[in-house]
Order: sequence, then structure tokens, then C-alpha cells
Amino acid sequence: MKRKILLIFVIFFGMTIFAQDVSTGASTTATPTGTGPDMSYYTQIYNRPGTSFADRLELLRTLQNANLTGNGGWYHDALKLLLLRTPDIRTTAERDAMENSARIICRALAAEQYIQAAADLWQLVQIADPVRPTNDGLVMQEALIALGQIGATDYVPHIALRLDNFNTAVTSDTESRRRIQRGVVGCINALQALHDPRGYSPVLFAYMGWYDPAIKTIADDALPNIVDDPGEIISGIIRTTNNPPNVKYTALQEMLRSRAPNESKAATAAAALATGWTYSTGDPNGQRVLREMRMTAIDTIRQTGIADDSVYADLQRSYSNNYMSAAPNYDEIRRVLSTLSILKTDQAVGLLMGFLSDLNGRRQFGPWGNKERDVFSWLVPSLGATGTQSEEVKALLSSIQRSSYYTSTEQNWARDALRELSL
Repeated sequence: MKRKILLIFVIFFGMTIFAQDVSTGASTTATPTGTGPDMSYYTQIYNRPGTSFADRLELLRTLQNANLTGNGGWYHDALKLLLLRTPDIRTTAERDAMENSARIICRALAAEQYIQAAADLWQLVQIADPVRPTNDGLVMQEALIALGQIGATDYVPHIALRLDNFNTAVTSDTESRRRIQRGVVGCINALQALHDPRGYSPVLFAYMGWYDPAIKTIADDALPNIVDDPGEIISGIIRTTNNPPNVKYTALQEMLRSRAPNESKAATAAAALATGWTYSTGDPNGQRVLREMRMTAIDTIRQTGIADDSVYADLQRSYSNNYMSAAPNYDEIRRVLSTLSILKTDQAVGLLMGFLSDLNGRRQFGPWGNKERDVFSWLVPSLGATGTQSEEVKALLSSIQRSSYYTSTEQNWARDALRELSL
């Protein structure tokens, strides 16, 4: 107790002298590693061989309360000594003092944006990794946050890999979850602060991962701040065979809420539409998710336009596969017709006319049931809305409006479409 009181007195006395120097305009001597106040007095106390972990923590708290600036180099040296002395820890009290000291140092380095400390902060991350049951994850979190705040972009691959490992470390143990998720928060925070595309995918998978809802919300909020246009990253996730349908669809949804330009969203939607048909699964829930992903992709194409002409083949597939199905998805058919109608390109008009020609043949030679009639009722107005001046389209509609194979209602639909094309 006497020793602690003496230490506090010495620190207070030193801080008082420093304050008097500042108030009287006296000059201060820069430390060897920085341009801040003269910290040599506190260096002697901190580095003294007999100083315990608790004594160092007391000194750090005093300096923290003093709100000094320009002393990043001093805190870097303090971190180096802390790392050097960590193997000497023998008791729980010493470990607690070391961890509290490390957290103060990390915050100070972050505030100073002291990039020179990056390598030692990463060493602290590794030492404090909650993969070791003795670590609670808080020190790792602080060290990772500091790496983000100082702009340590060289460590993005290391942080991203660590988050990837966390994402696959599924556990139901309550204490393990708590410790790991503290490290996860640190990884997400760092990758968000560093704004590097390499950090996007691990954070996205964290959002889709096994974590508590609060952690997943942190990841979701971070995604738009990592990169404005994650199109290439997300298209890759959608195309990767090993990713299940729910991962692909969630990735598409994240793309649509990003700040990416329409051209990039259109390209990602094209990848999603194509994958929605090429990916095969016998799982009914997976099939449902793929169907929803295709419809979302089609809606996106209608709003943003097409990325390239390959989209037309997949739009045709969405129409034809559903039309020929024993259980057609009429919502998907209608979305295709609406999209082609709005695109108004020659290829779009050509597809619509091909669909109508097929229906026209069925009206004459069968079969013709409720499905055919419903699709016909959507298809004819869609052609009329294109505004096309194609003589072939007009000839087909004219033939339908005069044909005895059609009811008067069906003939009127064709007549209305022709009238719209003539406007």
C-alpha cells in the first residue's frame, strides 16, 4: 500500500511539473519517437524493472486522465514492453492488469493514429485471440479497432482471414460465443474503417453467419461503408457453386442496397438470373429461394436495363420453363413480359413476338386452356406497350383480331394493342 501511494505521488508530482511548464510557456523536449511532450520522466517509472503490472496500469490511467496528445511513440514503446513482459504473468490479477493496460494503450494509439505501431498491434491481436480460453476477446477487439483507426491497410488480408475463421467456428457454448463475438466485432470495425474491398466478403458472411442478431446487425451496417460498388465481389459469390441459394440471394439483396451504379447492379442481376437456372438443387426450400432470386433479378433488370445481350436468353428461359411446367410460376412469367415490354429493344420485341406466335399456333391447333388464355391476356398488351413499328408484329396482331379461332374478348385485346402501336 505504501508503495502504491508513493507511486501515485510521484506520478502526480510529475504531472504537476508538466502542467506548470505548459502554463508558464516553458518549452518541452520531444521524445525520441515523436513530437509530443517530454515523457522521459514517465518512461523511467514505466520501464523500471521492479514496476509491477498493477503499477504500470496505474500510471497509464493517470496519463489517460491527463488527456495528453502527441505521445503516440511513447504508447508504442509501452506496448512493446507490455508484449515483452506478457510471458511473465503468473496470477489472475496480473493478467487483468495487463489486459486493462493493453486496452488503454490501444485506445491511445488509435487516437494518435500511430501507424508505426501496426505490427505490434497485430502481435497483440494474436496473443489476445479468444481461441485461447484464457482470453475474453476484449483486448483483441481493442487492438483490431486500433488497427482500423490507424489505417493499417497492410493488415487487411490478415484481419479478413481471421474473420473468415471466426465465421466457420460455429459453437453453441455460451461463453465461447461471447468471447468469439467480441473478436468478430473488432474485425468488422477494423475492416469497415479500412475501406478495402478485400474486407467486404468476410463481413458479408459474418452478416449471414451464426452470430447473435446484434453482431449480424453490426456487420450489415458496416457493409455499405467498406466499398461503394461490390458488384464483382457479389457476382462471384452468386456464381460460386459451393454457396447455397440463400447465400446467393442474400448477396444479391446486399448489392441492390449498395451505392453501386445501375450498370453494376444490372450485371449482378444478370449473374443472379443465370445462376437461378443453372444451379440445381432437390431441396424445395432451395428451389423457392432460387425462384425468388430470379424474380428479384428480373425486377432489377427492368429498372436498370440489361448488362449484355446474354440476359435475353435467360429471360426467355424464365418464360419458357415456367410456361412448360406442370406448376408454372405465373408471377415470374408476368415479370418477364413486363420487363421485355419496358426494355423495348429489338431483341425484347422479338422475344415477345415469338411467344405470341407460339400461342397463336396453340389457339388454332391446341391445347388452349386457362393457362394459355391468361398468358395471352398479359402478352398482347405487353407487345402493344413496346411501341414497336415492326410490320411483322402488326401483321400478327391484325391476323388475331380477325381470326375466328379467338373470342371477341381476345380479338379486342389484339385490336387495343394495334391501336396503341399506331399512336
